[in-house]
Amino acid sequence: MRPRQQRDLHAASFDRAADVYDASRPSYPADAVSWLLDGVEGPVLDLGAGTGKLTAALVERGRDVTAVDPSPEMLRVLRDRLPGVEAMEGTAERIPTPDGAFGLVVVAQAWHWVDADLAVPEVARVLRPGGRLGLIWNERDESVGWVRELGQLMDAGTAAFDDESEPVVPAPFGPLEKHQTSWVQPLTHDGLLDLARSRSYFITKDADAQAAVIQSLRRLLREHPDLAGHDVIELPYVTRSYRTALGA
Repeated sequence: MRPRQQRDLHAASFDRAADVYDASRPSYPADAVSWLLDGVEGPVLDLGAGTGKLTAALVERGRDVTAVDPSPEMLRVLRDRLPGVEAMEGTAERIPTPDGAFGLVVVAQAWHWVDADLAVPEVARVLRPGGRLGLIWNERDESVGWVRELGQLMDAGTAAFDDESEPVVPAPFGPLEKHQTSWVQPLTHDGLLDLARSRSYFITKDADAQAAVIQSLRRLLREHPDLAGHDVIELPYVTRSYRTALGA
């Protein structure tokens, strides 16, 4: 299977795990959300909104938000949580909204799934003159030993699609600014296992391989000296945020 086909297969897999994704995935730190919104006026498009993790944070700031995602199941969860948000199926390559409708487009945990050659002109089309694109990722802080082991067990035997390199956003957008935040997510043991179950790498495995991953994670929780005996663990994250203005 070609890399693009594999990537599309993994991206589509979230439709099968919308509820567990919503239950286990973290939101975004307040200072990162504030940084993305700073100086921006007008409606916001949350592109690749998923179950609405970032959407909810934007709505809490009083913003007028439209959510777009290709997954009907992810949007079902979003609509249940945020019934006042207009939510529609679509992709970054084909955005189902009018030209010049938004002051800001945000893409949370999803830019690495898109075809940037097609997505960049579409994002530019739906932005107002001088509008902004914001990108954000929560990433486990694998400088911590047990977190690195966790990642190896979660993703064992799979090709990684998450892009930890710096994103590239070509013209008509200007230079990228970057902001970084370190923080922790408290999780029960079951919550950590659900986090693994929400990963595309896990969803696309067969049942035996999934069971082996869960067994290995239970062993890590039981035996690692930094985790053993703790009912609630603190999973450290680093959040990377980027912003760039249209025509800057």
